[in-house]
Amino acid sequence: MDEEKIRSFADELFEAEKNRTPVPPLTERCPSLSVDDAYRIQLVNVQRLSLAGCRISGKKIGLTSRGIQEQFGVHEPDYGHLFDFMDCKNGEVPAGALTQPKIEGEIAFVLKDSLSGGKVTADDVRRATDYVSAAFEVVDSRVMDWKIKLPDTIADNASSGRYTLGSARIRIRDVDLSSVTMKLFKNGNPAGEGSGAAVLGDPAGAVAWLANRLWDYRVQLKAGEIILSGAFFGAVSAARGDVFVAEYSSFGKVEARFV
Repeated sequence: MDEEKIRSFADELFEAEKNRTPVPPLTERCPSLSVDDAYRIQLVNVQRLSLAGCRISGKKIGLTSRGIQEQFGVHEPDYGHLFDFMDCKNGEVPAGALTQPKIEGEIAFVLKDSLSGGKVTADDVRRATDYVSAAFEVVDSRVMDWKIKLPDTIADNASSGRYTLGSARIRIRDVDLSSVTMKLFKNGNPAGEGSGAAVLGDPAGAVAWLANRLWDYRVQLKAGEIILSGAFFGAVSAARGDVFVAEYSSFGKVEARFV
């Protein structure tokens, strides 16, 4: 795809986020839109935000569980960039800043060492991790009615919105991430449950996938970054006034309040 069209789609998505007005799916208007084209669109807006003074705080992996892939009709993971303004440190999510949010329970990795080189393994990820934490990712789509195919969500920064981490910091060697279970509650009512095994079999393996995928573009995961490793099950719709609690085995809990 030529550079003019890449920038035109990037401009659309940027304005859609700013105005909270979703746009028709890119893939309906351009069926030939490729994954590589979509990452080029994503990077235009990543660079735009960086030049505006927003700091990249990490990366997120999307579409890792079978449930999420079936929900959106895609068949492989993707990734997006996290920025400091997305971090809801107190668990309060600004509903008015989002377009059509959903929430996912995940495990967050905080790195103490960088990961690069294209041959990263799950064991490399475990060695490079400072700690892991319970986390919520709030996904949001600037594509109308969440009618996304893989290139749509990639172009839209992997449908990134906001995130918040639980207070407990867990040493990764103290827990088997694949066997961690989670129960999600929405306004006090059960809203789903899942386990770490749903995240490509092992959340550390998902982070390894990300490190190797990024290396295709000679980008590394950096020490200090937060990596959201992927949802335990399908995303749950959220709106102002909703309160979500995710209870994890061995991890404690994390709470998000949409205000």
